[in-house]
Amino acid sequence: MKLRFVNCSAALIAFTLAIAPVLRAQSTNPPVPQQSSSASGTTTGTTPQTHLASAATPAQPASTVASATPAAPLPKYFTVPSGTRLPLVLHNAVSTRSARPGDPLYLETLFPIVIDSRILIPAGSYVSGEVTEVKRPGRIHGRGEIRIKLDNLILPNGYQASFNASPTDAGTGGNESVGKEGVIKGDSNKGADAGTVLETTAAGAGLGGIVGQSARGAGIGAGAGAAAGLLAVLLTRGPEAELPRGTTLDVIMNRPLYLLSSKANFTTPGQASTLAGPPNREPQRRAGIVPY
Repeated sequence: MKLRFVNCSAALIAFTLAIAPVLRAQSTNPPVPQQSSSASGTTTGTTPQTHLASAATPAQPASTVASATPAAPLPKYFTVPSGTRLPLVLHNAVSTRSARPGDPLYLETLFPIVIDSRILIPAGSYVSGEVTEVKRPGRIHGRGEIRIKLDNLILPNGYQASFNASPTDAGTGGNESVGKEGVIKGDSNKGADAGTVLETTAAGAGLGGIVGQSARGAGIGAGAGAAAGLLAVLLTRGPEAELPRGTTLDVIMNRPLYLLSSKANFTTPGQASTLAGPPNREPQRRAGIVPY
């Protein structure tokens, strides 16, 4: 019996010595804490290495996130709406005396056209057109007329676009005016015609009075002078309608103008050519009484 007790004690001591290292290791390394997940009800482990990785990754600034958002793309076309006014200056002179239908017109924009804070048509852009109708002034009544058509725009970068515009006002240096449908009309010069008749009447009366030495002679001279003045008016044309070089035209667009956004997105307002305006002039009939 005593021998059996001794053997059991020896076995217990040997078992204790065998498991002692395992117990020391468990006391040195504490168990990893568990983190519960409220969404799924499962637990996930969080190690110190995970915390270190999270701390080493800096948060992205707000500007970086905002810049990553792509800008809104430009539309394919920018639109210059119908009714837009375009100030122009004429580079070649036109007159009813010599113009013919089909003659070209060369103009230039004087002021930039800005739509929605974008410069679409800079100053110095070119506009071309043509004369479509010419009417000479009459000998008794009727005014000279020029009808023009503007149909092509050339931007400073060479991009061309078709459009349709009509003049609403003209600065010619004379008494030309703009009528319906963009017709440019010359002066009728009725006042000057009446003055011509009065001058010749007075001159004839004076001459008749001197020659005839009587009132009857003055009357005859006055009648002859009036007839001569009227004949001069009948045999000569009225003032020509003229658009000298440097004439300014205000035109209005009859329909929208569509410009490619890749071609009509300018950053400067441009600059028009320095071109002197036409001098002031009075309407005159052609010298002499021979019609032409």
